[in-house]
Amino acid sequence: MKGINFPIYKTKTGSRAFLLEDPKERQEYFQLKAGQAIKKLRKYLRENVFMGILLGPKNSGKGTYVKLFIEALGTDKVAHISVGDVVRSAHESLADNSKKDELVDFLKKRYRGFISIDKALDVILGRDTQTLLPTEIILALTEREIDKAGRKAIFVDGFPRNMDQVSYSLYFRSLMGYRDDPDFFVFIDVPESVIDERMKYRVICPQCRTPRNLKLLRTKEVGYDEKLSKFYLICDNPKCDRQRMVSKEGDDLGIEAIRNRIEGDGEVMRTLLGLEGVPQVFLRNSIPVALAKNSVDDYEITPAYNYELDKLSGGVKVTEEPWITNDDTGASSHSLLPAPIAVALINQVAEVLGL
Repeated sequence: MKGINFPIYKTKTGSRAFLLEDPKERQEYFQLKAGQAIKKLRKYLRENVFMGILLGPKNSGKGTYVKLFIEALGTDKVAHISVGDVVRSAHESLADNSKKDELVDFLKKRYRGFISIDKALDVILGRDTQTLLPTEIILALTEREIDKAGRKAIFVDGFPRNMDQVSYSLYFRSLMGYRDDPDFFVFIDVPESVIDERMKYRVICPQCRTPRNLKLLRTKEVGYDEKLSKFYLICDNPKCDRQRMVSKEGDDLGIEAIRNRIEGDGEVMRTLLGLEGVPQVFLRNSIPVALAKNSVDDYEITPAYNYELDKLSGGVKVTEEPWITNDDTGASSHSLLPAPIAVALINQVAEVLGL
């Protein structure tokens, strides 16, 4: 992130290499690198909760890191709430009369703002394209999702989105009223060059919504579509029954399609870094090549994957090569795979909770 110097979190142990795209090996890896913190967090979550506010540029991997956090702990005591998904969920609720009534009733109890609820619903449905959805409505909708989650620790993703919302975020817990749990900020630093590649090659599972990357973060299984002459990833989640992962419309344009959003996210992060009284967790995606050898294990570094069809067996042959990119200062750097960043998240969350 331009103008911000994030600390390097060392995860090097020199142990055997793990295949981090394999869910079983990831579990062994998490136990090796964060076993004590995982044990403490599991015990903590039996009776307690927390709220982590995720702050990072769009496409910085917030959802991926939280999914791995939950996977490592093997728990249903943690929820990830994306503000973008919250608004989309409200849109879907309005298509069902019973759900619409429930939503309107909730807003009548929790919403305080300067436009009517009816007008806010028109904005959500797209009938009013001239009015921006007020922050007060976004907060109320987020509270609704927190209600649905029940007694769980929560990571909130997507708020505050701009400088106007920063003051609201300072009073987020007070506005909710019904939760008084430990809270902390999670700052995520990802070079723009990495975001660009992530976007261009990103795919998601249409069922569980898990994101992966055809070039930089593959799943264990890769398939080939003869009709389209394209390789594709197969979701690792056994509940998804080998769903084919698909690309998202517009991602092929890369980072320039979201340039204004990236710059806005950076301004919000730089402001909140100076906020006193809230513990901070730092997640850094890149590491200078010169420092990597002493800081991380080789298998934690993001490779670039190449695929070719084995015409004899009909299978897919996967090869990889080191991927070196420039960070935002211009230094030659490696990008880290999500698993070591999740390790940094797990260990630091345990620390800020005093475990």
